[in-house]
Amino acid sequence: MARRSRGVVAPNGLVGGTEHQSPGDAMIICEDVHMWYGNFHVLRGVSTIVQRGEKVVICGPSGSGKSSFIRTLNRLETHQRGRIVIDGTELTPDVRNIAAVRRETGMVFQQFNLFPHLSVLRNITLGPIHVRGMAKDEAEALALGLLERVGLKDHAHKLPAQLSGGQQQRVAIARALAMQPKIMLFDEPTSALDPEMINEVLDVMRELARSGMTMLIVTHEMGFAREVADRILFFDEGRIVESAPPAEFFTNPKEERTRQSLSQILRQ
Repeated sequence: MARRSRGVVAPNGLVGGTEHQSPGDAMIICEDVHMWYGNFHVLRGVSTIVQRGEKVVICGPSGSGKSSFIRTLNRLETHQRGRIVIDGTELTPDVRNIAAVRRETGMVFQQFNLFPHLSVLRNITLGPIHVRGMAKDEAEALALGLLERVGLKDHAHKLPAQLSGGQQQRVAIARALAMQPKIMLFDEPTSALDPEMINEVLDVMRELARSGMTMLIVTHEMGFAREVADRILFFDEGRIVESAPPAEFFTNPKEERTRQSLSQILRQ
């Protein structure tokens, strides 16, 4: 049985990458999370709480730790210090806990990672059938409904190579949703796309945000962040430097490092 977390205490203050929030209806609780690659200290005391239904955009310069952070949330990367609790289950080396967390978190990567020899429909139904134990007919009905949701129902029997990059990423989103997760993690989902394909993926993510899904999104798309996010986390050198709602983040950032980065981004 997955271990359930009890008596989680929120971090105190915004010091060295921590932020003060109440656990409330928390889906994700991170307390003083540290991670190293060898001697390189990637995450340096990251603390944050993500509430159920909250949309959090994570941004920052390359190498700031933002992708490493989001990958720790389903144990694709292993933190060495601190605590991560996902919907009441603490991420520990116990494989049962890891499996429990992964059942509740969908992830979409920069690359689409679709099986090239399988149809779009098969790509989406594999997880529900083999992990969730869903009947084939039920899984196919679910997959077709999700393909309709992302605007690709007519492409169900094509191979991934027959689709554009934007279409493949929308299939990847449908595949993640087919596992019926409580949380969706996006690691720069549009960075590998041609500019004209970016909006078709962002439109699907906008619809998902409106549906009330809890979402963490690593992205450089600041217009999208301003529109969709409830809160923006700015990472630098493995720490959360700033945490604020979009209106405050873009118009009145508190930290000089945030102001420097925004001035560069907004000039582009």
